[in-house]
Amino acid sequence: MENKVIKYIIFNTFILISICFGQENTQLRIDEKTGKPIIFGECSREAFYDSNFVWWFNSGYKFYSVDSSVIKKINSIDLDSVTAILVMGTWCSDSRREVPRFFKVIDKIQFPKERLRIIGVDREKTNSETDIQSLNIELVPTFIFYKNENEIGRIIETPSVSIESDMLKIFEDNL
Repeated sequence: MENKVIKYIIFNTFILISICFGQENTQLRIDEKTGKPIIFGECSREAFYDSNFVWWFNSGYKFYSVDSSVIKKINSIDLDSVTAILVMGTWCSDSRREVPRFFKVIDKIQFPKERLRIIGVDREKTNSETDIQSLNIELVPTFIFYKNENEIGRIIETPSVSIESDMLKIFEDNL
């Protein structure tokens, strides 16, 4: 009996260690204004599934209706050399509105997650974990698109038309 208990403990410890080390190290900080957690630093999309953020992310994603004609046009463009950086604040209402919409669009165009960096910032648009000074971030969210590591366009805070239409314009003008 004792042998089974030891094996059980060892097995569960191994599983727990695997889960802990397999997860992303999303950093959360407390927002000084609200006292609530914010994402700070680089993260992946999975960070938005945290209970602090999932309520606005899932509803924004679910209820956004993409323009399928624009998606079709984007899908006709070769995006193989395109990468993107998203700088956002989970404390920011514009980020809460536009980030889920952006993810719905990139899901529709099947933009590879490996070519997207997501960086969470504080209210001063700073981040001590990731050097973003060279990105010249003034408002969030800021979506920056690159071709072969050269910036080809940005969507800052609020799209002119829609996320997908603004992305299409950037891609048509530069690819």
